[in-house]
Amino acid sequence: MAKETTYAGKLGDWQRLLGPLEDNTPELGFLEGQRTKLTGYLGDAREVNKRQAALTAARQEASKQLQGIVREGDRLANILRLSVKEHYGINSEKLAEFGIQPFRGRPRKLKPETPAPTPTPPSDPQ
Repeated sequence: MAKETTYAGKLGDWQRLLGPLEDNTPELGFLEGQRTKLTGYLGDAREVNKRQAALTAARQEASKQLQGIVREGDRLANILRLSVKEHYGINSEKLAEFGIQPFRGRPRKLKPETPAPTPTPPSDPQ
């Protein structure tokens, strides 16, 4: 039989093993303690698996809620930043206190001097 590597596969393997062990209890009575123990492990593993699935669903729901809260918070933070800019003016250095870059003008680009294009003489259509 192939070796099971997933939890679901292992639990299925245990279940398939326990069935024949229970059916053959008269012949395998000496294994009753271990069979009972494995039955307990199987029940515990199923319960933990259910809890894990519930927690995964709860984590996903919490992630969706957090995403919505952050989206609304970002919108409100942007409104507040714009309101502070409106109140103090876009050039005020006070904006830096709020983490907003004051407008300090744009550096002028120096235009490279290019020679004026020389006019080309019109061609004679002859």
